Amino acid sequence: MDRAIFFRIVRRTLFTGHLDPDQVSGIGAILDRSEPAQAGGPSGSAHPVPYDGRWLAYLLATVQHETGRKMQPVRETMAATDAQAIARLDRAFAAGQLPAVRVPYWRRDAEGKAWFGRGLVQLTHRRNYETMSRRIGIDLLADPGRAMDRGTAVEILYVGMETGAFTGVSLADMFHAARTDWVAARRIINGRDRAVEIAADARAYHAALEAAGHPSFRRIATS
Repeated sequence: MDRAIFFRIVRRTLFTGHLDPDQVSGIGAILDRSEPAQAGGPSGSAHPVPYDGRWLAYLLATVQHETGRKMQPVRETMAATDAQAIARLDRAFAAGQLPAVRVPYWRRDAEGKAWFGRGLVQLTHRRNYETMSRRIGIDLLADPGRAMDRGTAVEILYVGMETGAFTGVSLADMFHAARTDWVAARRIINGRDRAVEIAADARAYHAALEAAGHPSFRRIATS
């Protein structure tokens, strides 16, 4: 794929004409994870056939939404520190702005660890950190802050969306030979929240991938 073409298109269609270095490197890390592993590369990252362009487009659109367009791992509330995230969530809870929350999951436990949202998608609650630790082989229970490491966050993103670990719905459920459902794909992460808006962004990423010659489109054309 010609990344120069890809970035030129998404810069214009999705980022109002400008991408900063962090956005470029964040998008690049997501693209890298979709490519076949090089010799000696991370285990589990190899894809024997070209990665489905619809899957990749939806991954990118999800990250754009979940990170507030930063394309880098973030803390819940976009806080700069753990303490700030906890304080912001406490204030919102006290003000009745989190009606679905019964137990403040973000407060530090007996070990001083906090399980608020972190990453390229918001991994919350200790049980979800535990599940993802097993799936990606990185001990997030020992240090939940590792979900803020970009490499770890990319693994959480891919594994969670590919396997349905977040909600029970996976990319394969929404995008396969007989189905392409950009709107319902939001169920992979969070019900229907801003599903139409994210679907539109995903279609724009998909168009950019096709224009840039992503190999999945060549495979479709010759199959």
